[in-house]
Amino acid sequence: MEIIKKPTILCSNYEVWNILKNVKDSKRLKDQKNLATVTYEAIKYLEETNCVYQSEETIRAFLLALKAKGIRLTKAEKLQLINNRPATLVELQLLIEENEERFSEEALNLILNLVQEYLPGDPKQEAAEMPSDEEEGSEEVKVKLEEEETGEVPMDSS
Repeated sequence: MEIIKKPTILCSNYEVWNILKNVKDSKRLKDQKNLATVTYEAIKYLEETNCVYQSEETIRAFLLALKAKGIRLTKAEKLQLINNRPATLVELQLLIEENEERFSEEALNLILNLVQEYLPGDPKQEAAEMPSDEEEGSEEVKVKLEEEETGEVPMDSS
C-alpha cells in the first residue's frame, strides 16, 4: 500500500468563515445535526473576530504591500498576521519567529503600520482606542483660557 502525502493548505479565518457560511446555507446540514452544531459554533466564534471586516481584496492588498516593501515572512507568519491583526509591537513580536534577528525595530513598525492600513478591524474598538479631539485638546484650551484671564502661565498642579 502506498501512502501519498496530500499537500497542506493554510486557510485564513476569513476563508474558513466563508466556507462555513456556505455549508450552513446548504441543505445537507438538516440531516447531520453534529455538523450543524459544529458549523454554528465555529461561525459564532469567527463572527467575533476581525475576519468579518476583511475581504479577499484587503488580504490580497496586504500581501502585495508586504512583498512590495521587501518584507520576507513565512506563510504561517503571514497567516498569523491576517488572522490575529496585531495592534502593538509586543503582539507582532509574538507572531514572528526570531523577529529580533530578522527585522529592525523600524521594519517591525512598518509591518505593524501595514497591518493597520490594509487589514480592517472592528470600527468600534478602533474608535475607542483613539482619543477624541476634545480629550486631546481640552487641557490645552484650559491652559490658554487661564493665561488670557490672569495674564500668567498657570503652574502644573501634578
